[in-house]
Amino acid sequence: MKLNDEERAMLAGELGPLRKWAIDHQIRVGRYLRAPDLVPVMQAHIMADTESLGAAGVEWLEAWTKLPAEQRLVRIPTITDPRGTDFAAANKLKQQSWMVDLERRAIKAFESFGILMTDTCINYQTIMPPIRGEHTAYGDTGVVIYSNSVCGARSNFEGGPSALSAGLTGRTPRYGFHLDERRRATLVVNVSWTPRELNEWGALGALVGRLAGDYWQVPVIAGIDRVPTSDELKHFGAAMASFGSVALFHIAGITPEALRLGDVASAPQSLRSYDINESDVRAFQTSYGGALDTVDLVVFSAPQLSLVEMRQLAILLEGRRATIPLLAITSPQVKPDADRMGLTARIEAAGGSVLSGMCFYQSYAREMAESNGWKRLATNSAKLTNILGGYGYTPALLSMEKCIDVACDGGRMSK
Repeated sequence: MKLNDEERAMLAGELGPLRKWAIDHQIRVGRYLRAPDLVPVMQAHIMADTESLGAAGVEWLEAWTKLPAEQRLVRIPTITDPRGTDFAAANKLKQQSWMVDLERRAIKAFESFGILMTDTCINYQTIMPPIRGEHTAYGDTGVVIYSNSVCGARSNFEGGPSALSAGLTGRTPRYGFHLDERRRATLVVNVSWTPRELNEWGALGALVGRLAGDYWQVPVIAGIDRVPTSDELKHFGAAMASFGSVALFHIAGITPEALRLGDVASAPQSLRSYDINESDVRAFQTSYGGALDTVDLVVFSAPQLSLVEMRQLAILLEGRRATIPLLAITSPQVKPDADRMGLTARIEAAGGSVLSGMCFYQSYAREMAESNGWKRLATNSAKLTNILGGYGYTPALLSMEKCIDVACDGGRMSK
């Protein structure tokens, strides 16, 4: 890989052992993926939940905090993905004390690097959305696919060590979706029906992800008959990334790099193509929870809820009462606004619990299930349905309105 003088100085250890480790890691990744050099990035986003880090990961971070500040502080704005708990709700969720203690240690370590503990997977809605062409080093798959596709920014899926390295060096290897040629469409998906509900957008995204099938595929979707909202594209992209490891999609006539189909596919007729209709989406939804009679809890998470989603939830709960656990999980940026506007109080008055800064599946979901006796779960997040099976849950994919109906009817699923 081609290095400039500053990068060679970091590799030689002239800027301290942590930056030497960071750039050495990036060079190893870059060589493996045939990156010609390193590209400057403006933001980094680290997946840093303690369920993934474990005690060994936290100890590794803590060892570097003993360095002088000039050797350990990040060089660019560096933020974090959801953490493993909402401290105010840990007891209610029956999370164990060691989980909370490990979380506090991780936070202290990250803060010593100058990392901003934003604890969010919707930073593109709440922190600083990247602009078209901006190179970033983002970790969360939902963040990457939204930023690449909707904002027109440029990022690969950056694992925790890679995202931390980017924060420390201000660079990342120039491969994958930093390159023009990797952003061209590789398949066309023709849709004859445009979703209306968030769960339907998630289901459509999941189907597209399955058709794409791997990280290097870039689907372009044709046939969407209106401009989707930010929340709709949030669920669409998060599910596509979850079911297909897709990092970039285009929607002809809507997303910034595909105002015309020809912008991303000079010969679309030569690409493999697929058709998806409404019945395909309905069948996908039925495959998750269609045989369930009851559920134990309802979860709105993955991605965290926007302020608009919090308002919708409060409206749907008006005059009603949830009789099984109902968790509404949002970001630390949205939560104060929801408090100020009375949305939190309205949701909690109806029996819901508003949680902040965490994500359900990154918060020791298996242990919570065992402690609370949870097994069957309803959600409007297609991404969450894909992940929770690995934690021992049986999930049902429903609309937000239907989830509220189930929560207020003792968990009973009407057929």
